[in-house]
Amino acid sequence: MSEELPSQSPELLRRLLRAKDRMDAASDEEWPVSRLAQVSCVSEAHFARSFKEAFGLPPHRYLLTRRIERAKALLRETDLPITEIAFRTGWRSLGTFGRTFRDITGKNPGEIRESERGAVDEPGRVPACVLGAAHRPHLTMAVSEKRRQMADLILGTQEKEIP
Repeated sequence: MSEELPSQSPELLRRLLRAKDRMDAASDEEWPVSRLAQVSCVSEAHFARSFKEAFGLPPHRYLLTRRIERAKALLRETDLPITEIAFRTGWRSLGTFGRTFRDITGKNPGEIRESERGAVDEPGRVPACVLGAAHRPHLTMAVSEKRRQMADLILGTQEKEIP
């Protein structure tokens, strides 16, 4: 077995990490590809292609994982209303927040709050970075792809039930 060597230069990877770090530090802000490319000092197309190759996710999908991760932490650790959590984590619409949250986690924000708080075995002194990584949503496909698959499953089930 041969291991694949990274196809990107160390300089480009440092530039991509700079943009990734900015998204991590301010995930509630708007991060269009043009802004991220400017932070990385590369063209927009090159940035988008290189980011996905380096980190396995397109920049927007990575940002969504960070926002959902932060929202789950706020649901678990605070009594803030869900609307406030949505706005603090970068969404401009409560509907978009709720729909995206449900699509990614499989539960509504209120259900997550109840289940996270109702957990009997609360973590002791686990570092926040480890907890965050464990609770990070896995976005291996776009939300629209996930919705299409769910619709296909539902329609396929309905077709089988009809004699």
